[in-house]
Amino acid sequence: MPKPAHLLASGVALAAVVAVVPGIARAEVPADAWTDQIRWSSTSLADGVTLRTGVLEDADSTPFWTVTVQHPVTSSITGRPAGAGVGPRAWAQETADRLRAAGYEPRLDDIAWPDYSDTPSGLQGVRVRTGEYATQAEAGAAVTALKAHGFTTAVASWTGYDVDTPADAEQFHVAVIDQRSFDGEVYGTHHGVVAQRQRLSDVSGELGATVAVNGGFFITADADGYQGAPAGIAAYDGRLEAMDAGSRTGIVLGDGPARITRLTAKVDVRSGRSVRSVNGINRKPGVIRNCGRPGAVPVIEPRQDVTCRTDSEIVLFTPRLGAELPTGEGTQVTLDAADVVIAVGPRGGTVPDGGSVVQGIGAAGEWLAAHARVGRSLRVAESVRDADGRRVPLTPDTSIVSAAPNLVTDGRTDIDAAAEGVIDPADLSFNYAWAETRQPRTMAGIDRRGRLLLVTVDGRQPGVSEGLTLEEEADLMKSLGAEDAMNLDGGGSTAMASGGTLLNRTSDAAGERADGDFIVAVPTE
Repeated sequence: MPKPAHLLASGVALAAVVAVVPGIARAEVPADAWTDQIRWSSTSLADGVTLRTGVLEDADSTPFWTVTVQHPVTSSITGRPAGAGVGPRAWAQETADRLRAAGYEPRLDDIAWPDYSDTPSGLQGVRVRTGEYATQAEAGAAVTALKAHGFTTAVASWTGYDVDTPADAEQFHVAVIDQRSFDGEVYGTHHGVVAQRQRLSDVSGELGATVAVNGGFFITADADGYQGAPAGIAAYDGRLEAMDAGSRTGIVLGDGPARITRLTAKVDVRSGRSVRSVNGINRKPGVIRNCGRPGAVPVIEPRQDVTCRTDSEIVLFTPRLGAELPTGEGTQVTLDAADVVIAVGPRGGTVPDGGSVVQGIGAAGEWLAAHARVGRSLRVAESVRDADGRRVPLTPDTSIVSAAPNLVTDGRTDIDAAAEGVIDPADLSFNYAWAETRQPRTMAGIDRRGRLLLVTVDGRQPGVSEGLTLEEEADLMKSLGAEDAMNLDGGGSTAMASGGTLLNRTSDAAGERADGDFIVAVPTE
């Protein structure tokens, strides 16, 4: 593959041109759109791969620390008291009166619903705030004082994270990949076993990736399952390694052009004429991160960053798990490569090379114990379907990386935030900050020429880069010419690398986070 003449250690060309990359179509956006304020430079990483770096600076925007008095509610997930970022107007007026009586000057702001495709429109609620502080410590001291006055839901807030405050600074990285010109492969990978976490820069360096970004949602705590394992549908090298958390958006890479669509998986085990559904792959039975599965409690619908439970299900384990199998009550069946039962017994041990393991708990475990017999077949059947119900072939070249929500469809904003479980219109304490305040974000898109757009925006760094809301993500992707786009994992996971060098500035104080899976563009050797 041809290389640029002058390279940094990361493989990034030294020369850069301040311009829009030729051929990148711009969607129809208002003339005064914030995206028009971004200053772009471009760098060739390889034939068919262009890196665009964007900077937005607004000297007229002066964010500050303040205190938000949240609307007291009861969480729909925990049943415990919680706070919502906005509340009804009557509550807001009453709270404003109480603040004045306590010697504080309130500010009331009407907050509209974002441009979601499946939520109400118009007024979402009224935000109540007080004070203007130079530092977080000063705002924290004000929170303590307000709580002593009975405002128990008071929290410190940075106005730079508000969508109604123009961002003072943003930093973007956009990799434009034309797979027809790029001499290499673009795919999703866990780079080894599923039950592990790795830093993107390490994986990118080991693979010699021209460019790479973090991928989908994954398990981050032992209590929620295997750390690093996908918390949504995932496939690598044509093998399904995790099931969906309800119908959520993923990107399919491999045979043919990349495409973005909502995906679901169906997996069954069959013993003779008796069939039972498999409810998960490579996760701990009874523990369902992001919910979205039959029998899940408290909800069967997707719920971002919520761990649901169930007392009856079957889970399949593949050789790529790379960890000890779960132990506890239930039944375990070990299969060979031909789906013939070679062992039935208690849960535990490891997955044999070339085989698989099926575990069942509760009533599902009883079914498994009753139907699995050594020497007989226990057939496992898998399928993946897209939003239109069409089967997604899993060939050796297919990979799937998933997250949520969808952002753009056919060039139009199409954020199905409620359906994909990243917000709950009936409970604004759930994920309000996740969706509707600025955060570091990673995005994937496909433009009308079929090119793949891998995009990051840094965040949680006042004065450097604030991040984006979901609605702002859609605006950005449309401005880059995306016909279809989705949100990938973000926050401290947001990262882009070339070779072994990190290109963006991650937000975790401890440095680059170890993530789950990745999307990589790797040149042909």
